[in-house]
Amino acid sequence: MTARRRFETDVGRGLDDGPSVRVLSDLPPAGTPPVPTGTPSAGSGAPPASVVVPLLVGAAVAVAIGAYARVHQPTGIAVNVAGFSSPQAVKVWLGSGAAFFAVVQLVTALSMWGRLGSFSPSWAGGLHRWSGRAAFLLTVPVAVHCLYALGFADYDLRTLLHSLLGCLFFGVFTMKMLALPKRGLAGWVLPVAGGLLFTVLMGIWVTSSLWYFTTFGVGT
Repeated sequence: MTARRRFETDVGRGLDDGPSVRVLSDLPPAGTPPVPTGTPSAGSGAPPASVVVPLLVGAAVAVAIGAYARVHQPTGIAVNVAGFSSPQAVKVWLGSGAAFFAVVQLVTALSMWGRLGSFSPSWAGGLHRWSGRAAFLLTVPVAVHCLYALGFADYDLRTLLHSLLGCLFFGVFTMKMLALPKRGLAGWVLPVAGGLLFTVLMGIWVTSSLWYFTTFGVGT
């Protein structure tokens, strides 16, 4: 490959000396984007604190929620809405709504990352953000009901898994939200965090709403 070189003409050397040519440096091929300085490249990953701090805070949140749920004396009733047969019915339907918006988040994330072929509409980003907000808002009254009315249940494998996943969900959510605004993150961090959050929420839905619907039927 022939190197492209930049030349500079020295002037002001005297009337009789004529121009001289000096080779300054090799230039990159045409069309090569400039490499910013002081910013980690996409493959270099993030500084350790960029991932470790959100991870530790998220773990602390999950442990704190689990500890409160364990020591709190359940009241039996926390959230009740007119038109539903019981607080449990409110919980499973709100959880189903959160699961629905989580699926919307997954589909829009796949389209934004180019995993759905040519399907990548301009509105996918906005829908991704708002479906995430809606899913989280629907989980808040569910969490209040679980913590205040039921506590940390471990009567059988299903209730134990449901309690553990519920604590883990808010820990992972905290970790993802703290990592989201950080610059220079490794490319795998946010997809892994989002995939873990989706998986945990689906696990919560399976051990609660799906179990309820298959046991007592689909109704309010």
